[in-house]
Amino acid sequence: MNFNDVIAARHSVRHFEDREVPRELIDAILIQAQTAPSSKNTKSSAFLVIEEPDTLLALSEMRTSGSALIKNAKAAIVVLGDTTKTDLYEVNSSISATFIQLSAVNLGLGSCWVQVAGRPRSKDGSVPGTAEDYVRELLGVPEHMGILCVIALGYEQKQ
Repeated sequence: MNFNDVIAARHSVRHFEDREVPRELIDAILIQAQTAPSSKNTKSSAFLVIEEPDTLLALSEMRTSGSALIKNAKAAIVVLGDTTKTDLYEVNSSISATFIQLSAVNLGLGSCWVQVAGRPRSKDGSVPGTAEDYVRELLGVPEHMGILCVIALGYEQKQ
């Protein structure tokens, strides 16, 4: 697929086939994500790959709306930023997350960005805390790592 086709084909996928994503594809996506530019070449982005169905289900419950699709994904990449390397870790992580999504399209996968940073667990306050606090505790993410988003991955289920 040429670059223009990749750009044109990228869209948010919220329904996934019940088909595993080969680890080789996930590894290829991570290699691409690591080439993303970063402020002063700090390379402050980091990634956690989640493939365990129970953990994907738990991630899908980080917010009362907008995250449920994760439970049907076959994999997810949690995009982190090291706050000790730069104050621009969110910008760097955003660029890395975009590379993840474009790489997924190029490899025939669908993806959806689920925002974590700055999001409350519920819009109406009925569930206390933030999505970031929830994900940090669930996955044991160290305090110096900001959690930007979760990218759900899988083969798109055609409606």
